[in-house]
Amino acid sequence: MPETETLDEAKRIMQICNACRYCEGYCAVFPAMTKRLNFNDGDVTYLANLCHGCQGCYYACQYAPPHEFAVNVPKTFAKLRGETYRDYAWPGIFKKLFEGNGKWVALIVVALTVIVTGLTYAIQGVDVVSGVHTGEGSFYKVIPHDVIVYVASAPFLFAILAFFVGLMKFWKDIGAKPMDLLHPRALTKALKDAGQMKYMGGGGHGCNYPDDNFSMGRRVAHQFTMWGFLLCFAATSVATIYHYVFGWPAPYDYFSVPVVLGTLGGIGLLIGPPGLLMIKKKADPEPQDTKQHGMDIAFLWLLFLTGLTGLALLALRETSLMGLLLAVHLGIVLGMFVTFPYGKMVHAVYRLGALIRFAHENDVKK
Repeated sequence: MPETETLDEAKRIMQICNACRYCEGYCAVFPAMTKRLNFNDGDVTYLANLCHGCQGCYYACQYAPPHEFAVNVPKTFAKLRGETYRDYAWPGIFKKLFEGNGKWVALIVVALTVIVTGLTYAIQGVDVVSGVHTGEGSFYKVIPHDVIVYVASAPFLFAILAFFVGLMKFWKDIGAKPMDLLHPRALTKALKDAGQMKYMGGGGHGCNYPDDNFSMGRRVAHQFTMWGFLLCFAATSVATIYHYVFGWPAPYDYFSVPVVLGTLGGIGLLIGPPGLLMIKKKADPEPQDTKQHGMDIAFLWLLFLTGLTGLALLALRETSLMGLLLAVHLGIVLGMFVTFPYGKMVHAVYRLGALIRFAHENDVKK
């Protein structure tokens, strides 16, 4: 990463924190910090992405503003994470999408939804789209299966590639060895900690979020969001196996594995993102980088709309609204995939990378 004022501020703060060490039990950041006497750009980039923004250290810190040391770890690290997302974006020409990100995401999603819906009506005709289709393969009478696959898989695969390139840049800059990323014990520990949202526990009492009171609300809302998304992804994966391995085209019975997984995932996305939006609205702005709120809000709305349209499609799939809902849902999912590498979703990639690094330092090197 290029040298910035944020990097310099992060190094200054870590030197103070490393001398104090009062917050050593709050999260993974401070144990990782104590393994270093001096901090280079890669060190603070790693620590910033290891930070889960629980804000406990800010409210506990005797050197926080208005003290002259002005130690504000959550805000500084949030700014540094934002720089991480921008500087590691691939291809580099898309870096500017992180500036005013909320507006870009909203514009892209709306545009793609309108385009997909408009083309569906233009090509298939109103009678087909508004018709009642039931039984095996009814979705594909409105939008052919191959069209859905190609339209959705191309941006999804591109997003995976963009994530991988960004992660490799991050991994190199934090001074980690390439093979450490795939170390079985470190990877297993990191995935377990990520799945449990361990470091949103603030040392066991919860985050100081949205204010200085302890609460598990943010952790729970994150879990609904993360597991909701993963269950929806699992539903799509199982449906893919059903189609290509067993020759069973969608839609499936209400109690089939893909539908159950998708329903649970959709419910998670109806609960988690609104919960996080409400918490964010009430949050103390001092320990946050408020310039990133647009990106956060756009991402949460995108996940919510994905779950909402998916469940609506499930509920109304045997009515005349099925065609419209299918096109709208596909447009929103397409927008989600297109904006994945250039929005809030990237935090999951670098956070997991930082957790793997932390697990390797603490569990593998012992």
